[in-house]
Amino acid sequence: MISRGKLAQIHIAKQQLGLSDEDYRAILARTAGVSSAKQLTNRNVGNVLAEFKRLGWEPKPAKKAGRKAPRPPATRQVVMGKVEALLADAGRPWAYADAMAQRMFQVERVDWLDDAQLHKLLQALIIDNKRHGGEG
Repeated sequence: MISRGKLAQIHIAKQQLGLSDEDYRAILARTAGVSSAKQLTNRNVGNVLAEFKRLGWEPKPAKKAGRKAPRPPATRQVVMGKVEALLADAGRPWAYADAMAQRMFQVERVDWLDDAQLHKLLQALIIDNKRHGGEG
């Protein structure tokens, strides 16, 4: 038996492709030798999903793990925007800045830093960016 997530993906693909029940069951029979998605195994579910992709179904990418960007007060938005830009340029999540805040100041999240600490974190990110060939 396959996971609920894979089963949901199959039903979403069926809906998005606009398949009739007859066509859907024909695809299951042809690609996996089953008449119901609940009969699929981990071995043959890939064949069904590959067939749906061949027919034009595009699965949505999984959500990235991580947290939402902080929402600073208006007085700190400019600096926080620069921090966000440096993180994006390096391809790093907000969790990276949180880890830096923890290591540098023993503060759990970047949004809890005071102005002086936030400025030092920004400087550290600028140095890191230059060190790794960024534009900044």
